[in-house]
Amino acid sequence: MTEQEARRRQQARFERLAQVVVEPLHRYLLRRTSADLAEDVLSDTMLVLWRRIDEVPGLGTASMPASDSASDSDPDPDPDDVLPWCYGVARGCLANAGRADGRRRRLVERLIRTQQHLPAVAPDHSDLHAALDALGALDREVVRLWAWEGLAPRQIAEVTGLTSNAVSIRLHRAKTKLAAQLRRKDAGRPGHKTDEGRSSQ
Repeated sequence: MTEQEARRRQQARFERLAQVVVEPLHRYLLRRTSADLAEDVLSDTMLVLWRRIDEVPGLGTASMPASDSASDSDPDPDPDDVLPWCYGVARGCLANAGRADGRRRRLVERLIRTQQHLPAVAPDHSDLHAALDALGALDREVVRLWAWEGLAPRQIAEVTGLTSNAVSIRLHRAKTKLAAQLRRKDAGRPGHKTDEGRSSQ
């Protein structure tokens, strides 16, 4: 395979990967930072994926016959195969951006103040956010990956570097803590009945 053919093969593989991961990665970042910073981190993430395209699980091997390079018949990657690894890259890029840019905290605080002034009809998730904030950083990330990104423990393990068993244990304990804290908050509200219409979860 000539250098030009290898480059064309790399470009084709990257484009197929981008079609699958850009939207989920964008949602992942928007749930964790401001819209402006999310765009910057997404660009950084895609640059890393371009440079490390041969390391992405689920894309097959890079060494293929020249006749097969950049073939239009190559299947699109399975999101379940590639997304956990790509979430891990995005998580690293976001951590780097967070260390370098203090504006993320200020923008999050501004967003919280805005949510506090929403009309009364808007859903109030402040108790849930407060309960999440009470968790440790890694437990909070495990819960978010499970609840927001819909990842299974084995996929969360790939994102975080934990074992699947450690993820399952952390997730169970974190959900238990969240449920207990939300029950305590409900019990502290005047006239609130904690035993009616509530599941045991």
